[in-house]
Amino acid sequence: MADVLCSEQFGSGAARGCRAAPDGSLQWEAWGRRWWGFSGAFTAKPGGRDGGGGVAPGTASPPFSRLLAVFLPQGFPDSVSPDYLPYQLWDSVQAFASSLSGSLATHAVLLGIGVGDAKASVSAATATWLVKDSTGMLGRIVFAWWMGSKMDCNAKQWRLFADILNDIAMFLEIMAPILPFCFTITVCISNLAKCLVGVAGGATRAALTMHQARRNNMADVSAKDGSQETLVNLAGLLVSLLMLPLVSDSPSLSLGCFFFLTALHIYANYRAVRALVIETLNEQRLWLVLRHFLQRGEVLGPTSANQMEPLWTGFWSSVSLSLGAPLHHVTSSVSELQQLVEGHQEPYLLRWDQSRNQVQVVLSQMAGPKAILRAATHGLVLGALRGDGPLPEELEELRNQARAGPEKESWVVVRETHQVLDKLFPKFLKGLQDAGWSTEKHQLEVDEWRATWLLCPEKKVL
Repeated sequence: MADVLCSEQFGSGAARGCRAAPDGSLQWEAWGRRWWGFSGAFTAKPGGRDGGGGVAPGTASPPFSRLLAVFLPQGFPDSVSPDYLPYQLWDSVQAFASSLSGSLATHAVLLGIGVGDAKASVSAATATWLVKDSTGMLGRIVFAWWMGSKMDCNAKQWRLFADILNDIAMFLEIMAPILPFCFTITVCISNLAKCLVGVAGGATRAALTMHQARRNNMADVSAKDGSQETLVNLAGLLVSLLMLPLVSDSPSLSLGCFFFLTALHIYANYRAVRALVIETLNEQRLWLVLRHFLQRGEVLGPTSANQMEPLWTGFWSSVSLSLGAPLHHVTSSVSELQQLVEGHQEPYLLRWDQSRNQVQVVLSQMAGPKAILRAATHGLVLGALRGDGPLPEELEELRNQARAGPEKESWVVVRETHQVLDKLFPKFLKGLQDAGWSTEKHQLEVDEWRATWLLCPEKKVL
């Protein structure tokens, strides 16, 4: 048997070998053969420039492989995150349900405007449409300014919020013709909600695409996601053409179909978002991992923490943590500033309001991602002192001190937690890295305020 001169493989598929032919040319093995040192059975493609005949290994059949190449990113599955496929499957189900619900809602709005009614005024219908669109445009601008910076931190929750709000908007559109005396107001509110959905959905889609793209291929992942959505919407359009004539004459049947599709839409959205495993830490995931670490001495991996992350209540946490707070909000005197600076060398200052369980963190100009992660961990540790549950011995002592001491002595507890974190945080950080978390970046909500203050020359920069 001739020796193998070289080999090749496509993506994560098995390789095929190449031997020297008697005439001196290269003779490639067909996909589907097994040879020593490589394994994998794949379907061969007859004909090809290389003489071996073959498509990308790992494909079931040439036509199906070409179809997959149209809708999946190049290099799939290695070029995307492991949660890509389950998320996209459930996302396609929710998009299909939403497409059918949208057809019912559009049908209702057209009826309400007067399509098919000889007495309807074209000018009135145009005016209603313009008012509806302008309301949505203004709402889009205001909402993007108000909440745009917060959506990276809680992309899952905002994604779920956007789809539920979209269902509410379509329900208002279906109800609008039933309430002709306030039709214009109803469709304006509905369009406003849809524009908010557009902002939240587009922003979170970008954040999730960044998470799923693993080879600097955000454009490819985004483009293929658009192709998948277009295919699903096309299928929804074809089904809508069959469905609308059957339900259009029966408002009760139309409403029943809408509620069924809405339930399917929300369920598929929940399953899609729950399938995501994001390796960067936001406040909720950090709190889950930290609490487990303090109670059991182990660091949860991204899969476990993402499964435990609350999706319906993920916008709020037990402790009010403000990262990047302005210095003038935290201190108003030299003595207070001295109390905050004393006892630590980290590039942040922290003030804890025990009564409201509120932590404000002033960040130095030198604070990097790990310093911000430590500051957030510090704030959440202080919040844990106000709660229940087991804690390490040194923190248990501080908990008793915090509960017994007066409010004005909070800065003493803060100073002592700095000393505890000097020992605890390096272990926690290493545990995060070993468990697969990304610590070079985060999704914590951080304001833009930075400050400088006089510190010891050996100040740490994380």
